[in-house]
Amino acid sequence: MGPYSDRMLLRQIFLALGTAASVAAVDTLQLKDQASISGKILTEKRDQVAIDVGYTVLVVPRNQITRIVTDEEAQKALQSAQKSKTAPPAGSSPPPTKPATTAKFFQSPAGPTQELTVRELVEHLGESVVQVRTPGGLGSGFIIHEDGYLITNFHVIEGETQISVEVYQQMKGQLDRHSYRQVRIIAMNKYADLALLKIEDKDAPKFARVVLGDSETLDVGERVFAIGSPLGLERTVTEGIISTKSREMQGDLYLQTTAQINPGNSGGPLFNLRGEVIGVTNMKITFGEGLGFAIPIEIVKFFLNHRDAYAYDNDNPSNPYRYLEPPSRVKKSVTTGQPPKS
Repeated sequence: MGPYSDRMLLRQIFLALGTAASVAAVDTLQLKDQASISGKILTEKRDQVAIDVGYTVLVVPRNQITRIVTDEEAQKALQSAQKSKTAPPAGSSPPPTKPATTAKFFQSPAGPTQELTVRELVEHLGESVVQVRTPGGLGSGFIIHEDGYLITNFHVIEGETQISVEVYQQMKGQLDRHSYRQVRIIAMNKYADLALLKIEDKDAPKFARVVLGDSETLDVGERVFAIGSPLGLERTVTEGIISTKSREMQGDLYLQTTAQINPGNSGGPLFNLRGEVIGVTNMKITFGEGLGFAIPIEIVKFFLNHRDAYAYDNDNPSNPYRYLEPPSRVKKSVTTGQPPKS
């Protein structure tokens, strides 16, 4: 085989490694097809360049490289661009400020936050974690909007329409359980194992909600904890660490954690020590301990940002997708004046 099968292999590298855009080094290889690889250039030869992208070293054929931008060149270009910016003339009015953006459907951290103990965080986050019940079983979930929108796993509600949610709200210094039975399915994605529900009881108050963090900035070994209802034991807290950020399971990437995950935890939040949700717990390896898995929060954000595309179809409650009928060959023949084909 030739060096990498050139374009085909490079395209596979980009798809698998996400173009290696988040590595610390800043040398850049600009490639054909408007792609690029960032890292630290190790060696440059006549026919190939070796670049370290942090977790592996890629050897890229020269005939696929259109330009090499070193760290030094990038820094000089940045400094030059900053110097070229001129201040507005004296006496001129400042440019109009953009209006404040409307609140997002979910809440993200406004800036760096302080790490706290699990005990402190559990007391603060208790109202946001819920138990999801159906005639077929139960799972966990967490509220992402004060109007009662919550996230859980698709497999928790799969095939079910009678859903209730148990919420634990602070009343006189303690958590009281409230059961809400008017729960509507808003959107769901079977393949990402995610579902968006909404509590619609008339007497429902404004709910406490969680903050969605960033699982991409996690470090392996970072401490995390889960809150859920394993085996129906509501408000169970388990603590552990991130074992790996990219465990491949059946073609998808998951966070692997030593925090204990059991049936009933499904759909519950996995928190970092800043109280931010960084994953949705959804499975474990049954014949081992400390082998739990969570859906990275970036996938949840994508699902929420595109929830209209995953809207639940009330006409087909067992499937969120509805396909249009294919065009009829007979109808096509009639409209064109052609006799129908056999």
